[in-house]
Amino acid sequence: MASRQFRCRATCLEASICLSLWAGIGTVAQVAQAQSAQEPSAQSASSARPVGTIKAISGNTITLTTDAGTDVTILVQDATKLVRIAPGQKDLKDAAPIQLQDVQVGDRILVRGKVADDGRSVLAASVIAMKKEDISQKQASDREEWQKHGAGGLVSSVDPATNTIIVSLPAIGEKKNLTVHVSKDTIMRRYAPDSVKFDDAKPSTLDQIKPGDQLRARGSRNTDGTELTAVEVVSGTFRNIAGTISAIDASASTVTLQDLATKKPVTVKITSESQLRKLPPQMAQRIAMRLKGTPAEAATPAADGAAGPANAPQNPNPRGSRTGGPGAGGPDGMGRPAGNGSPDLQQAINRMPPATLSDLQKGDAVMLVATEGRRGGMPTAITLLGGVEPILQASPNSNASTILSPWSLGSSAGGEAAAP
Repeated sequence: MASRQFRCRATCLEASICLSLWAGIGTVAQVAQAQSAQEPSAQSASSARPVGTIKAISGNTITLTTDAGTDVTILVQDATKLVRIAPGQKDLKDAAPIQLQDVQVGDRILVRGKVADDGRSVLAASVIAMKKEDISQKQASDREEWQKHGAGGLVSSVDPATNTIIVSLPAIGEKKNLTVHVSKDTIMRRYAPDSVKFDDAKPSTLDQIKPGDQLRARGSRNTDGTELTAVEVVSGTFRNIAGTISAIDASASTVTLQDLATKKPVTVKITSESQLRKLPPQMAQRIAMRLKGTPAEAATPAADGAAGPANAPQNPNPRGSRTGGPGAGGPDGMGRPAGNGSPDLQQAINRMPPATLSDLQKGDAVMLVATEGRRGGMPTAITLLGGVEPILQASPNSNASTILSPWSLGSSAGGEAAAP
């Protein structure tokens, strides 16, 4: 199961997920659970099991940045047991003994120990390590699997009686559906409502998936490609919003815009995980022409060849849904079904230089995909795209924002995206 769950920020399930992102986080955490089962002794209030990425090593002291974002000092003692596992390894049966000098900055570790008298450090009884190079290789392998055998789109219906999910695939013209079959062996995860991190996705069940959700599945398809037996499924509820900026609060890292659909103001949080970009004018014109049903090649003069069709979305999905996005394809936010060689908007966005809040101004038109947010909470931007005036003019009903995929969470997997 560990190999099928994401493991890291790209650590599969990042994939990057993404199912590739949990390769470091999920796997180590699973081994921790297995270890707990193998060591049923009661844990005292002073016991600790921090997990994260090594930030620094000095002598017998490790500075660990946990997955919660805090730094913890780990004291390695003479009696500390250190072992290494590989991504996908389910238990410690085949763990290889190592020495402290074998551990490096960037490796992921899980520590079992107790809180020291100072209350700030942990005296390590054991350290389970996973090499950063092994995680990177695992992530690359998982991304390739999702590109070859993954697909996704908007959930149309869910049938618990038959364990099937009907997913509407993004396509121009004819509507295409994919029937996803799940079983008790299918790994199912769901994004947290207030997080853009794939690492924060939690184990889920079929009854948590609902129409309008974004869903990605990986598995084997039937001969005509209309059905998929899923090995892994990741789902989430996202908001697609288009509007005009009415206020920017740099100190609070928030943007307030007037939602074109609801005519109401929406305030969105911008974090270090949020992807901010501004579309070049030529690219915006190409997308606008596609939304109008005009061939992209007619959108701009031939001199625009540098931008090329690769910079225009092949599967715009001007649907009426206010949640989800097209997002079919591989774990890097691909906006196309697996096996389709046509380029997509998300890949083009990933190649653009990052923008900042200072690049945005009051009155700018933007499109964004954001977390749903907990009840009463503020949604967090996953991707915010500026320079979209031509696109919104071409799609006055404001459905244009659904061409953005939410599967670009966490940079550095799948190009720059780290999603399933």
